[in-house]
Amino acid sequence: MVWKPNVTVASVIERDGRFLCVEEETDRGLMINQPAGHLEDGESLITAVIRETLEETAWQFYPTALIGIYRWRQQDKHLTFLRFAFTGDLIEFDDNRSLDNGIVRTLWLSRDELGQTQQRHRSPQVLRCVDDYLKGTRLPLDTLHDL
Repeated sequence: MVWKPNVTVASVIERDGRFLCVEEETDRGLMINQPAGHLEDGESLITAVIRETLEETAWQFYPTALIGIYRWRQQDKHLTFLRFAFTGDLIEFDDNRSLDNGIVRTLWLSRDELGQTQQRHRSPQVLRCVDDYLKGTRLPLDTLHDL
């Protein structure tokens, strides 16, 4: 059997001291996450984060920087996730767009509110990405290369 990590993307978007999050249905109940999802075959990381943000929040997202790359092993399922977290700007909201299957609603949460709801986070990556964003961690998008 060949092992491989699940490659995911996430957007960390701040507005007025609050972060755009989604509340989503999971096998562990309703959980909080950033707009995030899996990289699809043939898709660039940038295209993936734009698509996932739109599908999960109805916001058009323009990435401006990479915050970090995070590896997390979900022990109970023996899965490893490799997350590429981006920050950027929201361009336009499509109020006619339905949210992705499983997404219950979007939320704008402060860092303190996120800290108080850690037991409901989809993964420990949620708070870590926000904290790295708040520390000012930014890598240029040209760090990423599609060959």
